[in-house]
Amino acid sequence: MYEKAIVLGCSAVGAGLAMIAGIGPGIGEGYAVGKACEAIGRQPECRGEVTSTMLLGCAVAETTGIYGFIVALILLFVNPLLGKL
Repeated sequence: MYEKAIVLGCSAVGAGLAMIAGIGPGIGEGYAVGKACEAIGRQPECRGEVTSTMLLGCAVAETTGIYGFIVALILLFVNPLLGKL
């Protein structure tokens, strides 16, 4: 009985820790967008190239946050560790 409660508690803590993965992409994307705005301000004629490169970079950076979110959802709702008891 206590083993199940411990697994559920540890899964909740693990899900919370997995969501910390969302901090890095948020900071990185904000920095990238700021630098893209600076570049467009300096050379407005390169707006299309800078914007497309920035969007591709933000999409790649966001995958880390999405992976953390998926891990958190699995730990909270699927919880494969309960079957090991």
